[in-house]
Amino acid sequence: MIADLLIQGVQMALVLLLAPLLTGFTRKAKARLLMRRGPPLLQPYRDLWRLLRKEAVLADNASWLFRVIPYLVFAATWVAAALIPTFATGLTFSWTADLIAIVALLGSARFFLALAAMDIGTSFGGIGASREMMIATLAEPAMLLTVFTLALVAGSTQLSTVAAFMSSGTVGLRVSLGMAMVALIMVAIAENARIPVDNPATHLELTMVHEAMVLEYSGRHLAMIELAAMLKLLLYMSLIACVFTPWSLAPTGSGVRAYLAGGVLYVGKLAVGGFLLVLFETSIAKMRVFRVPDFLGAALMLSLLGALLLFVSRSL
Repeated sequence: MIADLLIQGVQMALVLLLAPLLTGFTRKAKARLLMRRGPPLLQPYRDLWRLLRKEAVLADNASWLFRVIPYLVFAATWVAAALIPTFATGLTFSWTADLIAIVALLGSARFFLALAAMDIGTSFGGIGASREMMIATLAEPAMLLTVFTLALVAGSTQLSTVAAFMSSGTVGLRVSLGMAMVALIMVAIAENARIPVDNPATHLELTMVHEAMVLEYSGRHLAMIELAAMLKLLLYMSLIACVFTPWSLAPTGSGVRAYLAGGVLYVGKLAVGGFLLVLFETSIAKMRVFRVPDFLGAALMLSLLGALLLFVSRSL
């Protein structure tokens, strides 16, 4: 029992430690592809430490929600990221690693962040919150339809069960799973405010979504929000790796060698996913804000077609 709790704690600490490193890797790789030197890999850790040491500046009309919400957003995102199997399945809290629960945690974090953006009453906060809700109205249904497709295939929404089924030889190549994977990748790009939906490296008021909601935060509050954003990027990459590339996940009761091998391959999956994300971002331009519903509408249609195709094929 103590060993199981220790392994679960290792997974929770692993996602927390790797999230800034993944962000630093994507920034470095993107700079290299653009023929620039770029920031060091460990720069996100330094930025977070610098923000934690600074004093938080609050507006005069800020309520208690404005001060509490950064910690709520960080806690919800960290719990959701820690529930996804990274290097092992069947851990102590694996029974809570349900896809619907993860979607609910992410939706709660989004709601609280939008609420904090409107709490101060600035125009940028209202614009960012409205755009975030516009994205959520299409991203969440697409995510839920993807979950429905995976549940029809694996017979469960529990991630350890889904990973075990996807790693077996009975899955094969399915068009519905391909559609679900593409839809999940499109949702991940939109949810993490990446190109072509949003540019995380700019503060242009006319186009930014996520940055507009956090302009009034500073100090430790901004550090919590930035760390939550890094965890969210790692969460979606871990989810895609767990569902569609579940190789090397150590089963329940494995030895230390299996856990180490799973951890090393998990880091490799994150590196490959980060590089593919950067390669995609450097090969496409940012779209206009009013084209985002078309982008997410395509993801919604792909997930819907995948679910319908699988549902019809199973009923024949």
